[in-house]
Amino acid sequence: MRVYIPATVTMLRALNAKGELAAVGDTAFALTPALRESYASGTAEELEYAAMTEAARASLRLLAGELAEDPELTLPRRAVISADVEDATLRPDLDFAVVRLAGSVQVSQVAAVHLDTEDAEPAVRAAAEVIDAADLGDPDAEFTLGDAEDHELAWYATEELPFLLELL
Repeated sequence: MRVYIPATVTMLRALNAKGELAAVGDTAFALTPALRESYASGTAEELEYAAMTEAARASLRLLAGELAEDPELTLPRRAVISADVEDATLRPDLDFAVVRLAGSVQVSQVAAVHLDTEDAEPAVRAAAEVIDAADLGDPDAEFTLGDAEDHELAWYATEELPFLLELL
């Protein structure tokens, strides 16, 4: 199953250094039967993109935690790790696309890394600061979140990860 793991640049560095990564709370997102049923139409590719978008939003929550610890955090960028795993348990009690991973993901399982570009940083930082308010329906916070989500994540092959991190 292809899963989308929310991450941060800090987590990408750990993946690169250790060769594996444990998702926060073992939580990832995927094209699940519940996600497929929640859409009236859409190709598999479009629904996979919806799952990845959910992971990118979860990445904002991870960034919010990092920013709370270090308000001067450099590289506030959303990151999503696409990986192919065998054991993922559906979690429709949390949301349509949520799955629980059985354990750490090895770098050999990573299909790609998705990361915001530098031009997204101001919008991502602002969105991370209001993600909880947006979840609670604050229209201004939702607008700020939309500004960040207007930025497409760049795609990188797994082999590019060390070079990408070196260039950041």
